[in-house]
Amino acid sequence: MTEIQAKAKGLFNQFFPERQIYHRSGGTVRYISVSPLQQALMAGTAVAAVVWCGYASFSVLTRGPELNARADAHNRDTARYQRWLQETRAREASAISLLEERTSAFDRATADLEQRHETLKVLLEALNSPDSIETAALRGNGAAVLVEASIDEAAPRMSRPAQIVTAQVEQTGYRARIDAIRAEQTAFLDQAEDLAVGRAERAQGILKLTGVAVGRISDGTDMGGPLLEVSALGLADSSDPEAIAFSQRVNQVAARLEEASYFESVLDQAPLGKPVGVPFRETSGYGIRRDPFNRRPAWHSGLDMAAYRRAPIVASGPGEVTFAGTKSGYGRVVEIDHGFGFKTRYGHLQSIAVSKGDDVTMGDLVGRMGSTGRSTGPHLHYEVWFQGKTYNPVNFLRAGKHVHEG
Repeated sequence: MTEIQAKAKGLFNQFFPERQIYHRSGGTVRYISVSPLQQALMAGTAVAAVVWCGYASFSVLTRGPELNARADAHNRDTARYQRWLQETRAREASAISLLEERTSAFDRATADLEQRHETLKVLLEALNSPDSIETAALRGNGAAVLVEASIDEAAPRMSRPAQIVTAQVEQTGYRARIDAIRAEQTAFLDQAEDLAVGRAERAQGILKLTGVAVGRISDGTDMGGPLLEVSALGLADSSDPEAIAFSQRVNQVAARLEEASYFESVLDQAPLGKPVGVPFRETSGYGIRRDPFNRRPAWHSGLDMAAYRRAPIVASGPGEVTFAGTKSGYGRVVEIDHGFGFKTRYGHLQSIAVSKGDDVTMGDLVGRMGSTGRSTGPHLHYEVWFQGKTYNPVNFLRAGKHVHEG
């Protein structure tokens, strides 16, 4: 073993003898000793570097195609992921845009529905007006008379098919719900129009019972009715065809409501009450009769009603006293203007309780029953005028039963 070590050491020293490296600078010579071990380390390092470079070169030469294939696959995967990322971002942008568009459409539809509901609230308030003539008499014992006297002079209207609003079962989403709400609003307008027309026709039917042509009443200049600020809600200014159609429909219904309100106002003002505040009997009717003084046929322009002396004589409707004094043939007389062309006259009064210019309501005392003027005994001579012409007071009393009595 010692021999082998000695040979190896000799061989090692043969290859890596101790060397000196001389360096001369400025006349000075210096040297550096390099031991065999240092030489062996440097040689080993050089050999390792050469081996590694050879191995790396060999690996590149032999595994180059495989690495290129892997690089190509990686590049393809990277490109695919980039395309997927771009498509995802595009879909996200499209979804956001669609969401914004639908949100905007929903906001517009919501605003439109809010405007429509505000309009319908106004119509509903008009329909629920306390001035309506929806009384038990209109729906009850007066029905037969009203049907017989149903107004045929009213403005004709187009018949509308009944609309049935059903739940949207198959369709879902906010569009279906909005369409269902709009359909309900349309149905409400149809029902409101039918109710308004019914109210107007009932009022006109009662007015027709008085013998006054309804067309003559509606031709007057004293018009009124609910103020429906439809334009203030922005419907009339919209450029949307559906909103314009809805606005026109609302205007039609509003016109019907105004018509109903107008004729109901006429009923409120018309002299349809009893002019005597106590039970009375009719002693002479309206029209041709035998004059009680000369016993010859003569025209009687009013209705004579008798009770007892100083019985209360009351206004048959609201109005303004236009005359309170004495007239030839009538004795002490009171005249009341009820508006809309209606006037009443109360003659042969014992005393007068009002003055010219006084405002009275139905049932207010205007005087006491007497026999002044051309009279044969205590009674009230009661006349009803419309646009300068007398009408039979009995018709007004009968019409009044459908308004002022249950």
